[in-house]
Amino acid sequence: MSSGVDVRRRPGIWSYFSFTSGPRRRTSVSLPRSNNARDPFEKPDRHSGHKSSGSASFMNDIKASGMNQGQRTRYLKAGGLIAFICLVFFFIAPRERLGGADQGPFPGGDVASDPSVGTTSCTKSFSSQKPLIQYAIMIDAGSTGSRIHVYRFNNCGPTPELESEVFKQTEKREGGSGLSSYKEDAEGAAKSLDPLMDEAMEKVPDKLKVCTPVAVKATAGLRKLGPELSDNILKAVRHRLETKYPFPVVSEANGGVEVMDGKDEGVYAWITANYLLGKIGGPDKTPTAAVLDLGGGSTQIVFQPTFKESADGGMPAKLADGDHKYELSFGGRDFTLYQHSYLGYGLMEARNNLHAVIINATYEDNKTAGIASKAWLSQDVLNPCIAPGMRKEVEVHLGDSHPLGKSVTVNMTGPHKGSPVQCRALAEKTLEKDARCELNPCAFKGVHQPSIEKTFSREDVYLFSYFYDRTQPLGMPESFTLNELKDLTSRVCHGEEMWDVFHSIEGALDELRDRPEHCLDLNYMLALLHTGYEMPIDREVKIAKKIKGNELGWCLGASLPLLNKESGWQCRIKEVTM
Repeated sequence: MSSGVDVRRRPGIWSYFSFTSGPRRRTSVSLPRSNNARDPFEKPDRHSGHKSSGSASFMNDIKASGMNQGQRTRYLKAGGLIAFICLVFFFIAPRERLGGADQGPFPGGDVASDPSVGTTSCTKSFSSQKPLIQYAIMIDAGSTGSRIHVYRFNNCGPTPELESEVFKQTEKREGGSGLSSYKEDAEGAAKSLDPLMDEAMEKVPDKLKVCTPVAVKATAGLRKLGPELSDNILKAVRHRLETKYPFPVVSEANGGVEVMDGKDEGVYAWITANYLLGKIGGPDKTPTAAVLDLGGGSTQIVFQPTFKESADGGMPAKLADGDHKYELSFGGRDFTLYQHSYLGYGLMEARNNLHAVIINATYEDNKTAGIASKAWLSQDVLNPCIAPGMRKEVEVHLGDSHPLGKSVTVNMTGPHKGSPVQCRALAEKTLEKDARCELNPCAFKGVHQPSIEKTFSREDVYLFSYFYDRTQPLGMPESFTLNELKDLTSRVCHGEEMWDVFHSIEGALDELRDRPEHCLDLNYMLALLHTGYEMPIDREVKIAKKIKGNELGWCLGASLPLLNKESGWQCRIKEVTM
Protein backbone atom coordinates (compact mmCIF):
# COMPACT_ATOMS: atom_id res chain seq x y z
CA MET A 1 0.00 0.00 0.00
CA SER A 2 1.44 3.34 -0.77
CA SER A 3 0.08 6.14 1.30
CA GLY A 4 1.83 9.19 2.64
CA VAL A 5 3.23 8.93 6.12
CA ASP A 6 3.97 11.93 8.35
CA VAL A 7 4.23 11.24 12.21
CA ARG A 8 7.40 12.22 13.39
CA ARG A 9 7.82 11.04 9.78
CA ARG A 10 7.96 12.27 6.13
CA PRO A 11 9.33 12.96 3.05
CA GLY A 12 11.79 11.81 5.52
CA ILE A 13 9.12 9.84 7.24
CA TRP A 14 9.23 12.19 10.24
CA SER A 15 7.60 15.01 8.29
CA TYR A 16 4.56 12.77 8.03
CA PHE A 17 4.14 12.22 11.75
CA SER A 18 3.95 14.83 14.44
CA PHE A 19 2.86 13.90 17.95
CA THR A 20 2.90 17.37 19.38
CA SER A 21 0.72 20.37 18.86
CA GLY A 22 3.68 22.76 18.79
CA PRO A 23 4.98 24.56 15.70
CA ARG A 24 6.37 22.39 12.95
CA ARG A 25 10.07 22.30 12.31
CA ARG A 26 11.16 24.32 9.31
CA THR A 27 13.74 22.96 6.94
CA SER A 28 16.21 25.15 5.11
CA VAL A 29 17.76 23.97 1.86
CA SER A 30 21.25 24.96 0.76
CA LEU A 31 21.55 25.42 -2.99
CA PRO A 32 24.66 25.54 -5.19
CA ARG A 33 26.46 28.83 -5.55
CA SER A 34 27.20 30.21 -9.02
CA ASN A 35 30.32 29.07 -10.82
CA ASN A 36 32.38 31.95 -12.24
CA ALA A 37 34.32 29.71 -14.64
CA ARG A 38 33.63 30.55 -18.27
CA ASP A 39 31.59 28.19 -20.40
CA PRO A 40 33.97 26.62 -22.98
CA PHE A 41 31.13 26.62 -25.51
CA GLU A 42 30.61 30.38 -25.36
CA LYS A 43 31.86 32.65 -28.11
CA PRO A 44 35.42 33.81 -27.38
CA ASP A 45 34.47 37.50 -27.34
CA ARG A 46 31.52 37.01 -24.93
CA HIS A 47 33.37 38.54 -21.97
CA SER A 48 35.64 40.87 -23.94
CA GLY A 49 35.19 44.58 -24.39
CA HIS A 50 34.23 44.17 -28.05
CA LYS A 51 31.83 46.94 -28.92
CA SER A 52 29.55 44.80 -31.01
CA SER A 53 28.36 42.58 -28.20
CA GLY A 54 29.50 43.89 -24.81
CA SER A 55 27.58 46.01 -22.36
CA ALA A 56 29.93 48.91 -23.10
CA SER A 57 28.78 48.91 -26.69
CA PHE A 58 25.18 49.01 -25.54
CA MET A 59 25.86 51.97 -23.23
CA ASN A 60 27.84 53.78 -25.93
CA ASP A 61 24.93 53.37 -28.31
CA ILE A 62 22.64 54.82 -25.69
CA LYS A 63 24.95 57.79 -25.22
CA ALA A 64 25.24 58.26 -28.92
CA SER A 65 21.52 58.49 -29.25
CA GLY A 66 21.47 61.40 -26.91
CA MET A 67 19.81 59.63 -23.94
CA ASN A 68 19.42 61.96 -20.99
CA GLN A 69 20.42 61.19 -17.38
CA GLY A 70 16.86 60.24 -16.21
CA GLN A 71 16.48 57.71 -18.99
CA ARG A 72 19.83 56.15 -18.22
CA THR A 73 18.88 55.85 -14.52
CA ARG A 74 15.63 54.08 -15.36
CA TYR A 75 17.40 51.57 -17.60
CA LEU A 76 19.99 50.85 -14.94
CA LYS A 77 17.33 50.33 -12.24
CA ALA A 78 15.37 47.94 -14.45
CA GLY A 79 18.48 45.96 -15.29
CA GLY A 80 19.46 45.75 -11.64
CA LEU A 81 16.00 44.52 -10.65
CA ILE A 82 16.07 41.79 -13.30
CA ALA A 83 19.53 40.70 -12.16
CA PHE A 84 18.37 40.57 -8.52
CA ILE A 85 15.33 38.43 -9.40
CA CYS A 86 17.53 36.01 -11.36
CA LEU A 87 19.96 35.80 -8.46
CA VAL A 88 17.16 35.05 -5.94
CA PHE A 89 15.71 32.37 -8.21
CA PHE A 90 19.14 30.81 -8.52
CA PHE A 91 19.51 30.40 -4.76
CA ILE A 92 15.98 29.19 -3.92
CA ALA A 93 15.32 26.83 -6.82
CA PRO A 94 15.71 23.09 -6.08
CA ARG A 95 19.17 21.76 -6.76
CA GLU A 96 17.91 19.17 -9.20
CA ARG A 97 16.30 21.83 -11.42
CA LEU A 98 19.56 23.71 -11.62
CA GLY A 99 21.46 20.60 -12.58
CA GLY A 100 23.23 20.30 -9.21
CA ALA A 101 24.70 17.05 -7.97
CA ASP A 102 22.51 14.59 -6.04
CA GLN A 103 23.56 14.92 -2.41
CA GLY A 104 22.00 11.70 -1.01
CA PRO A 105 23.89 8.49 -0.18
CA PHE A 106 22.19 6.82 -3.18
CA PRO A 107 22.74 9.18 -6.15
CA GLY A 108 19.97 8.69 -8.66
CA GLY A 109 18.19 6.26 -6.32
CA ASP A 110 19.25 2.94 -4.81
CA VAL A 111 19.12 -0.16 -7.02
CA ALA A 112 19.13 -3.80 -5.94
CA SER A 113 22.49 -5.55 -5.96
CA ASP A 114 20.77 -8.94 -5.83
CA PRO A 115 17.20 -10.32 -5.55
CA SER A 116 17.27 -10.44 -1.74
CA VAL A 117 17.32 -6.64 -1.58
CA GLY A 118 15.13 -6.01 -4.62
CA THR A 119 11.42 -5.58 -5.22
CA THR A 120 8.98 -6.15 -8.04
CA SER A 121 7.42 -2.72 -7.44
CA CYS A 122 10.25 -0.67 -8.97
CA THR A 123 13.88 -0.78 -10.01
CA LYS A 124 15.25 2.04 -7.85
CA SER A 125 14.31 4.03 -4.77
CA PHE A 126 12.29 7.21 -5.12
CA SER A 127 14.72 9.28 -3.06
CA SER A 128 18.49 9.44 -3.03
CA GLN A 129 18.22 9.53 0.77
CA LYS A 130 16.59 6.09 1.09
CA PRO A 131 17.65 2.55 0.23
CA LEU A 132 15.37 0.56 -2.05
CA ILE A 133 14.45 -1.93 0.69
CA GLN A 134 14.31 -1.39 4.45
CA TYR A 135 13.47 -3.68 7.36
CA ALA A 136 12.34 -2.77 10.87
CA ILE A 137 12.03 -5.11 13.86
CA MET A 138 9.57 -4.50 16.69
CA ILE A 139 9.18 -6.75 19.74
CA ASP A 140 5.90 -6.50 21.61
CA ALA A 141 6.69 -7.59 25.17
CA GLY A 142 3.15 -8.12 26.41
CA SER A 143 1.85 -9.33 29.75
CA THR A 144 1.11 -12.88 28.53
CA GLY A 145 3.97 -13.33 26.07
CA SER A 146 6.39 -11.64 23.67
CA ARG A 147 5.86 -11.30 19.93
CA ILE A 148 8.20 -10.20 17.15
CA HIS A 149 7.21 -8.35 13.98
CA VAL A 150 9.75 -8.17 11.15
CA TYR A 151 8.53 -5.62 8.60
CA ARG A 152 9.82 -5.27 5.06
CA PHE A 153 9.23 -1.97 3.22
CA ASN A 154 10.12 -0.65 -0.22
CA ASN A 155 10.86 3.01 -0.94
CA CYS A 156 9.52 3.08 -4.49
CA GLY A 157 7.47 6.19 -3.72
CA PRO A 158 7.59 9.13 -1.34
CA THR A 159 5.96 6.95 1.34
CA PRO A 160 7.37 3.60 2.51
CA GLU A 161 5.17 0.77 1.29
CA LEU A 162 4.76 -2.29 3.52
CA GLU A 163 5.56 -5.39 1.46
CA SER A 164 5.48 -8.17 4.03
CA GLU A 165 5.53 -9.03 7.72
CA VAL A 166 6.93 -11.95 9.68
CA PHE A 167 5.27 -12.68 13.00
CA LYS A 168 6.26 -15.09 15.76
CA GLN A 169 5.46 -15.34 19.48
CA THR A 170 7.06 -17.04 22.45
CA GLU A 171 5.88 -20.52 23.40
CA LYS A 172 3.32 -20.76 26.18
CA ARG A 173 4.60 -21.85 29.57
CA GLU A 174 3.18 -22.23 33.05
CA GLY A 175 2.91 -18.83 34.68
CA GLY A 176 3.11 -17.00 31.36
CA SER A 177 5.91 -16.33 28.88
CA GLY A 178 6.00 -12.53 29.06
CA LEU A 179 9.06 -10.65 30.32
CA SER A 180 7.23 -9.81 33.53
CA SER A 181 6.78 -13.51 34.36
CA TYR A 182 10.55 -13.79 35.01
CA LYS A 183 10.45 -11.16 37.79
CA GLU A 184 13.89 -11.23 39.49
CA ASP A 185 15.45 -13.34 36.71
CA ALA A 186 16.34 -10.50 34.37
CA GLU A 187 18.81 -12.60 32.36
CA GLY A 188 16.18 -15.30 31.85
CA ALA A 189 13.76 -12.68 30.60
CA ALA A 190 16.33 -11.41 28.09
CA LYS A 191 17.10 -14.93 26.85
CA SER A 192 13.39 -15.61 26.33
CA LEU A 193 13.58 -13.34 23.27
CA ASP A 194 16.26 -15.46 21.55
CA PRO A 195 13.78 -17.63 19.57
CA LEU A 196 12.17 -14.45 18.26
CA MET A 197 15.46 -12.83 17.31
CA ASP A 198 16.56 -16.04 15.59
CA GLU A 199 13.54 -15.60 13.34
CA ALA A 200 14.72 -12.09 12.48
CA MET A 201 18.23 -13.39 11.76
CA GLU A 202 16.73 -15.82 9.26
CA LYS A 203 14.37 -13.41 7.52
CA VAL A 204 16.43 -10.21 7.20
CA PRO A 205 19.01 -10.40 4.34
CA ASP A 206 22.61 -10.42 5.56
CA LYS A 207 23.37 -7.24 3.60
CA LEU A 208 20.71 -5.30 5.50
CA LYS A 209 21.13 -6.63 9.04
CA VAL A 210 23.53 -3.91 10.20
CA CYS A 211 21.07 -1.22 9.05
CA THR A 212 17.88 -2.86 10.36
CA PRO A 213 16.80 -1.22 13.65
CA VAL A 214 15.23 -3.20 16.47
CA ALA A 215 13.11 -1.88 19.34
CA VAL A 216 11.43 -3.59 22.30
CA LYS A 217 8.34 -2.06 23.85
CA ALA A 218 6.81 -3.62 26.93
CA THR A 219 3.21 -3.02 27.88
CA ALA A 220 0.98 -3.58 30.91
CA GLY A 221 2.85 -6.56 32.41
CA LEU A 222 6.06 -4.67 33.12
CA ARG A 223 4.14 -1.57 34.17
CA LYS A 224 2.67 -3.57 37.03
CA LEU A 225 5.95 -5.24 37.99
CA GLY A 226 7.37 -2.06 39.49
CA PRO A 227 10.24 0.21 38.42
CA GLU A 228 13.16 -1.71 39.96
CA LEU A 229 12.39 -5.15 38.53
CA SER A 230 11.24 -3.78 35.18
CA ASP A 231 14.38 -1.61 34.80
CA ASN A 232 16.62 -4.61 35.48
CA ILE A 233 14.82 -6.64 32.83
CA LEU A 234 15.00 -3.86 30.26
CA LYS A 235 18.73 -3.35 30.84
CA ALA A 236 19.35 -7.09 30.44
CA VAL A 237 17.32 -7.15 27.23
CA ARG A 238 19.23 -4.20 25.74
CA HIS A 239 22.60 -5.70 26.65
CA ARG A 240 21.74 -9.04 25.06
CA LEU A 241 20.45 -7.48 21.85
CA GLU A 242 23.51 -5.25 21.52
CA THR A 243 26.07 -8.00 22.19
CA LYS A 244 24.50 -11.07 20.55
CA TYR A 245 22.88 -9.72 17.39
CA PRO A 246 24.06 -7.48 14.50
CA PHE A 247 20.98 -5.24 14.42
CA PRO A 248 21.31 -1.65 15.70
CA VAL A 249 19.18 -1.15 18.83
CA VAL A 250 17.28 2.12 18.98
CA SER A 251 18.85 4.42 21.57
CA GLU A 252 17.67 4.65 25.15
CA ALA A 253 16.82 8.34 24.66
CA ASN A 254 14.45 7.39 21.84
CA GLY A 255 12.72 4.59 23.75
CA GLY A 256 14.47 1.67 22.06
CA VAL A 257 13.87 -0.74 24.96
CA GLU A 258 11.19 0.64 27.23
CA VAL A 259 7.88 0.28 28.99
CA MET A 260 5.58 2.02 26.54
CA ASP A 261 3.13 4.65 27.69
CA GLY A 262 -0.43 3.34 27.45
CA LYS A 263 -1.61 6.31 25.37
CA ASP A 264 1.10 5.67 22.78
CA GLU A 265 0.04 2.03 22.61
CA GLY A 266 -3.49 3.03 21.67
CA VAL A 267 -2.50 5.75 19.18
CA TYR A 268 0.04 3.49 17.44
CA ALA A 269 -2.71 0.87 17.05
CA TRP A 270 -4.95 3.57 15.56
CA ILE A 271 -2.21 4.51 13.09
CA THR A 272 -1.65 0.86 12.13
CA ALA A 273 -5.31 0.17 11.39
CA ASN A 274 -6.02 3.37 9.51
CA TYR A 275 -2.76 3.13 7.54
CA LEU A 276 -3.59 -0.42 6.40
CA LEU A 277 -7.19 0.53 5.66
CA GLY A 278 -6.00 3.41 3.49
CA LYS A 279 -7.87 5.95 5.58
CA ILE A 280 -4.76 8.01 6.36
CA GLY A 281 -1.56 8.72 4.48
CA GLY A 282 -3.21 9.35 1.12
CA PRO A 283 -4.69 12.43 -0.56
CA ASP A 284 -8.31 11.67 0.35
CA LYS A 285 -9.77 12.99 3.58
CA THR A 286 -11.79 9.89 4.35
CA PRO A 287 -13.40 9.29 7.77
CA THR A 288 -11.14 7.36 10.11
CA ALA A 289 -11.92 4.22 12.10
CA ALA A 290 -12.00 3.89 15.87
CA VAL A 291 -9.69 1.36 17.47
CA LEU A 292 -10.47 -0.60 20.64
CA ASP A 293 -7.70 -2.92 21.77
CA LEU A 294 -8.16 -5.47 24.55
CA GLY A 295 -4.91 -6.88 25.88
CA GLY A 296 -4.20 -9.01 28.91
CA GLY A 297 -3.39 -6.23 31.37
CA SER A 298 -4.90 -3.11 29.81
CA THR A 299 -7.42 -1.92 27.24
CA GLN A 300 -7.27 1.14 24.98
CA ILE A 301 -9.78 3.22 23.06
CA VAL A 302 -8.83 5.75 20.34
CA PHE A 303 -11.13 7.59 17.96
CA GLN A 304 -11.48 10.92 16.18
CA PRO A 305 -14.63 12.57 17.57
CA THR A 306 -16.62 15.05 15.49
CA PHE A 307 -18.18 17.97 17.35
CA LYS A 308 -21.02 19.94 15.83
CA GLU A 309 -21.86 23.31 17.27
CA SER A 310 -25.13 23.23 19.13
CA ALA A 311 -27.33 26.34 19.38
CA ASP A 312 -28.73 25.24 22.73
CA GLY A 313 -25.29 24.63 24.19
CA GLY A 314 -25.89 20.92 24.57
CA MET A 315 -22.64 19.92 22.87
CA PRO A 316 -19.13 21.39 23.13
CA ALA A 317 -17.55 22.74 19.95
CA LYS A 318 -14.34 20.75 20.36
CA LEU A 319 -12.59 18.12 22.43
CA ALA A 320 -11.80 19.37 25.93
CA ASP A 321 -8.13 19.69 26.88
CA GLY A 322 -6.55 17.01 29.03
CA ASP A 323 -4.42 13.86 28.93
CA HIS A 324 -7.06 12.23 26.76
CA LYS A 325 -6.43 14.68 23.90
CA TYR A 326 -3.83 13.60 21.35
CA GLU A 327 -2.74 15.87 18.50
CA LEU A 328 -1.39 14.01 15.48
CA SER A 329 -0.24 15.01 11.98
CA PHE A 330 -0.15 12.23 9.43
CA GLY A 331 0.14 12.35 5.64
CA GLY A 332 -0.49 16.07 5.46
CA ARG A 333 -3.60 15.90 7.66
CA ASP A 334 -4.07 17.03 11.25
CA PHE A 335 -6.05 14.87 13.65
CA THR A 336 -7.35 15.55 17.13
CA LEU A 337 -7.85 12.16 18.73
CA TYR A 338 -9.51 11.03 21.92
CA GLN A 339 -7.52 8.28 23.63
CA HIS A 340 -7.36 6.53 26.96
CA SER A 341 -5.60 3.44 28.25
CA TYR A 342 -7.19 1.64 31.18
CA LEU A 343 -4.47 -0.17 33.12
CA GLY A 344 -5.90 -3.12 35.02
CA TYR A 345 -8.83 -3.60 32.65
CA GLY A 346 -7.32 -6.02 30.16
CA LEU A 347 -9.01 -9.41 29.93
CA MET A 348 -6.76 -11.27 32.39
CA GLU A 349 -7.06 -8.46 34.91
CA ALA A 350 -10.82 -8.32 34.30
CA ARG A 351 -11.08 -12.00 35.19
CA ASN A 352 -9.26 -11.41 38.46
CA ASN A 353 -11.38 -8.33 39.21
CA LEU A 354 -14.57 -10.30 38.73
CA HIS A 355 -13.34 -13.29 40.71
CA ALA A 356 -12.40 -10.92 43.53
CA VAL A 357 -15.96 -9.52 43.56
CA ILE A 358 -17.29 -13.07 43.99
CA ILE A 359 -14.77 -13.93 46.73
CA ASN A 360 -15.55 -10.71 48.61
CA ALA A 361 -19.29 -11.33 48.39
CA THR A 362 -18.91 -14.93 49.61
CA TYR A 363 -16.64 -13.79 52.43
CA GLU A 364 -19.18 -11.19 53.57
CA ASP A 365 -22.01 -13.77 53.45
CA ASN A 366 -20.06 -16.14 55.66
CA LYS A 367 -19.09 -13.35 58.06
CA THR A 368 -22.72 -12.25 58.35
CA ALA A 369 -23.71 -15.82 59.10
CA GLY A 370 -21.16 -15.88 61.90
CA ILE A 371 -18.78 -18.27 60.14
CA ALA A 372 -15.32 -17.02 60.98
CA SER A 373 -13.49 -20.02 59.56
CA LYS A 374 -11.91 -20.04 56.11
CA ALA A 375 -13.15 -23.58 55.56
CA TRP A 376 -15.46 -22.40 52.77
CA LEU A 377 -12.39 -21.66 50.66
CA SER A 378 -11.81 -25.40 50.31
CA GLN A 379 -15.30 -25.90 48.91
CA ASP A 380 -16.57 -25.04 45.44
CA VAL A 381 -17.41 -21.36 45.06
CA LEU A 382 -20.45 -20.67 42.91
CA ASN A 383 -19.64 -18.40 39.96
CA PRO A 384 -22.43 -17.35 37.55
CA CYS A 385 -19.74 -16.57 34.95
CA ILE A 386 -18.80 -20.24 34.65
CA ALA A 387 -21.03 -22.28 32.34
CA PRO A 388 -23.23 -24.98 33.95
CA GLY A 389 -21.43 -28.24 34.57
CA MET A 390 -17.96 -26.64 34.34
CA ARG A 391 -15.35 -26.10 37.02
CA LYS A 392 -12.07 -24.17 37.20
CA GLU A 393 -9.34 -23.77 39.82
CA VAL A 394 -8.54 -20.09 40.10
CA GLU A 395 -5.92 -18.08 41.99
CA VAL A 396 -7.51 -14.79 43.00
CA HIS A 397 -5.30 -11.83 43.92
CA LEU A 398 -6.94 -9.75 46.65
CA GLY A 399 -4.30 -7.24 47.73
CA ASP A 400 -1.88 -6.96 50.63
CA SER A 401 -4.39 -5.80 53.26
CA HIS A 402 -7.22 -8.25 52.59
CA PRO A 403 -8.34 -10.30 55.64
CA LEU A 404 -8.14 -13.51 53.60
CA GLY A 405 -4.55 -12.78 52.61
CA LYS A 406 -2.84 -11.45 49.52
CA SER A 407 -4.35 -14.19 47.37
CA VAL A 408 -6.47 -17.32 47.63
CA THR A 409 -6.85 -20.37 45.41
CA VAL A 410 -10.37 -21.74 45.04
CA ASN A 411 -12.44 -23.94 42.76
CA MET A 412 -15.01 -21.91 40.88
CA THR A 413 -18.02 -23.85 39.62
CA GLY A 414 -20.95 -22.90 37.40
CA PRO A 415 -24.61 -22.79 38.50
CA HIS A 416 -27.18 -25.45 37.55
CA LYS A 417 -28.66 -23.15 34.92
CA GLY A 418 -26.94 -20.52 32.84
CA SER A 419 -26.91 -17.04 34.36
CA PRO A 420 -25.62 -14.58 31.74
CA VAL A 421 -27.54 -11.64 33.22
CA GLN A 422 -26.05 -12.13 36.70
CA CYS A 423 -22.59 -12.55 35.19
CA ARG A 424 -22.96 -9.33 33.22
CA ALA A 425 -24.04 -7.49 36.40
CA LEU A 426 -20.82 -8.63 38.10
CA ALA A 427 -18.78 -7.51 35.08
CA GLU A 428 -20.42 -4.09 35.15
CA LYS A 429 -19.65 -3.77 38.85
CA THR A 430 -15.92 -4.08 38.15
CA LEU A 431 -16.12 -1.06 35.80
CA GLU A 432 -16.90 1.37 38.64
CA LYS A 433 -19.49 3.31 36.66
CA ASP A 434 -20.48 5.26 39.77
CA ALA A 435 -16.97 6.69 40.29
CA ARG A 436 -16.80 10.48 40.55
CA CYS A 437 -16.70 12.21 37.15
CA GLU A 438 -14.63 15.41 37.19
CA LEU A 439 -15.24 16.27 33.53
CA ASN A 440 -18.53 15.18 32.00
CA PRO A 441 -19.33 12.99 30.21
CA CYS A 442 -17.43 9.99 31.60
CA ALA A 443 -17.16 6.39 30.41
CA PHE A 444 -16.23 4.42 33.54
CA LYS A 445 -13.92 4.73 36.51
CA GLY A 446 -14.49 8.51 36.34
CA VAL A 447 -12.64 8.86 33.01
CA HIS A 448 -13.85 11.58 30.64
CA GLN A 449 -14.93 10.42 27.19
CA PRO A 450 -16.99 12.18 24.50
CA SER A 451 -20.22 10.36 23.73
CA ILE A 452 -19.59 7.79 21.00
CA GLU A 453 -23.26 7.92 20.06
CA LYS A 454 -23.07 11.70 19.46
CA THR A 455 -19.52 12.25 18.21
CA PHE A 456 -18.73 8.99 16.40
CA SER A 457 -22.10 7.61 15.32
CA ARG A 458 -21.44 6.21 11.83
CA GLU A 459 -17.75 5.54 11.36
CA ASP A 460 -16.16 2.09 11.57
CA VAL A 461 -15.25 0.64 14.97
CA TYR A 462 -12.53 -2.03 14.96
CA LEU A 463 -12.00 -4.44 17.85
CA PHE A 464 -8.59 -6.09 18.24
CA SER A 465 -6.72 -8.70 20.25
CA TYR A 466 -8.86 -10.61 22.76
CA PHE A 467 -12.04 -9.16 21.23
CA TYR A 468 -11.13 -11.14 18.13
CA ASP A 469 -9.67 -14.17 19.90
CA ARG A 470 -12.83 -14.88 21.90
CA THR A 471 -15.47 -14.24 19.23
CA GLN A 472 -14.06 -15.36 15.89
CA PRO A 473 -13.52 -19.04 16.91
CA LEU A 474 -17.22 -19.20 17.85
CA GLY A 475 -18.30 -18.29 14.34
CA MET A 476 -18.86 -14.54 14.66
CA PRO A 477 -18.52 -12.75 11.30
CA GLU A 478 -16.16 -9.86 10.63
CA SER A 479 -18.97 -7.42 11.39
CA PHE A 480 -21.75 -7.74 13.97
CA THR A 481 -23.84 -5.65 16.36
CA LEU A 482 -23.52 -5.56 20.14
CA ASN A 483 -26.97 -7.11 20.28
CA GLU A 484 -25.65 -10.09 18.32
CA LEU A 485 -22.72 -10.28 20.74
CA LYS A 486 -25.26 -10.33 23.56
CA ASP A 487 -27.07 -13.28 21.94
CA LEU A 488 -23.79 -15.19 21.56
CA THR A 489 -22.92 -14.51 25.20
CA SER A 490 -26.28 -15.81 26.41
CA ARG A 491 -25.92 -19.01 24.39
CA VAL A 492 -22.41 -19.68 25.67
CA CYS A 493 -23.36 -19.01 29.30
CA HIS A 494 -26.27 -21.51 29.18
CA GLY A 495 -23.87 -24.38 28.67
CA GLU A 496 -23.91 -27.44 26.45
CA GLU A 497 -27.68 -27.65 26.29
CA MET A 498 -27.49 -24.53 24.07
CA TRP A 499 -24.30 -25.36 22.21
CA ASP A 500 -25.83 -27.37 19.39
CA VAL A 501 -25.28 -24.50 16.93
CA PHE A 502 -21.52 -24.74 17.47
CA HIS A 503 -21.35 -28.26 15.99
CA SER A 504 -21.20 -26.69 12.53
CA ILE A 505 -18.25 -24.44 13.40
CA GLU A 506 -14.90 -26.17 13.25
CA GLY A 507 -13.11 -26.10 16.59
CA ALA A 508 -15.82 -24.11 18.40
CA LEU A 509 -16.85 -26.89 20.82
CA ASP A 510 -13.23 -27.65 21.68
CA GLU A 511 -12.71 -23.94 22.35
CA LEU A 512 -15.70 -23.78 24.70
CA ARG A 513 -14.97 -27.02 26.56
CA ASP A 514 -11.34 -26.04 27.06
CA ARG A 515 -12.16 -22.58 28.44
CA PRO A 516 -14.64 -22.49 31.35
CA GLU A 517 -14.23 -18.69 31.56
CA HIS A 518 -15.66 -18.10 28.07
CA CYS A 519 -18.95 -16.92 29.56
CA LEU A 520 -17.02 -14.47 31.76
CA ASP A 521 -14.88 -13.20 28.88
CA LEU A 522 -17.83 -12.48 26.60
CA ASN A 523 -19.84 -10.81 29.36
CA TYR A 524 -16.92 -8.56 30.21
CA MET A 525 -16.50 -7.53 26.57
CA LEU A 526 -20.21 -6.77 26.27
CA ALA A 527 -20.18 -4.80 29.52
CA LEU A 528 -17.06 -2.89 28.48
CA LEU A 529 -18.50 -1.88 25.10
CA HIS A 530 -22.12 -1.23 26.00
CA THR A 531 -22.03 -0.15 29.64
CA GLY A 532 -18.45 1.13 29.87
CA TYR A 533 -17.97 2.97 26.58
CA GLU A 534 -21.75 3.47 26.21
CA MET A 535 -22.09 2.19 22.66
CA PRO A 536 -25.71 1.66 21.62
CA ILE A 537 -26.76 -2.00 21.67
CA ASP A 538 -27.48 -1.90 17.93
CA ARG A 539 -24.05 -0.40 17.07
CA GLU A 540 -22.14 -2.41 14.52
CA VAL A 541 -18.50 -3.27 15.23
CA LYS A 542 -15.81 -5.11 13.30
CA ILE A 543 -13.30 -7.66 14.51
CA ALA A 544 -9.98 -8.24 12.82
CA LYS A 545 -6.63 -9.82 13.44
CA LYS A 546 -5.11 -8.83 10.11
CA ILE A 547 -5.80 -6.33 7.35
CA LYS A 548 -4.43 -7.19 3.90
CA GLY A 549 -2.39 -9.97 5.50
CA ASN A 550 -0.75 -7.69 8.09
CA GLU A 551 -1.11 -8.07 11.85
CA LEU A 552 -3.10 -5.40 13.63
CA GLY A 553 -2.12 -3.78 16.90
CA TRP A 554 0.28 -0.99 17.77
CA CYS A 555 3.50 -2.53 16.38
CA LEU A 556 3.33 -1.31 12.78
CA GLY A 557 2.39 2.20 13.89
CA ALA A 558 5.40 2.22 16.23
CA SER A 559 7.72 0.79 13.55
CA LEU A 560 7.10 3.37 10.83
CA PRO A 561 9.29 6.03 12.54
CA LEU A 562 12.20 3.57 12.71
CA LEU A 563 12.67 3.90 8.96
CA ASN A 564 14.33 7.24 9.62
CA LYS A 565 17.70 7.30 11.38
CA GLU A 566 16.59 10.40 13.25
CA SER A 567 14.57 7.97 15.35
CA GLY A 568 17.72 7.08 17.30
CA TRP A 569 19.91 4.50 15.57
CA GLN A 570 22.85 4.21 13.21
CA CYS A 571 24.02 1.43 10.96
CA ARG A 572 26.50 -0.79 12.79
CA ILE A 573 30.01 -1.23 11.42
CA LYS A 574 30.76 -4.82 10.54
CA GLU A 575 33.64 -6.36 12.46
CA VAL A 576 36.55 -7.28 10.27
CA THR A 577 38.25 -10.56 11.17
CA MET A 578 41.93 -10.96 10.27
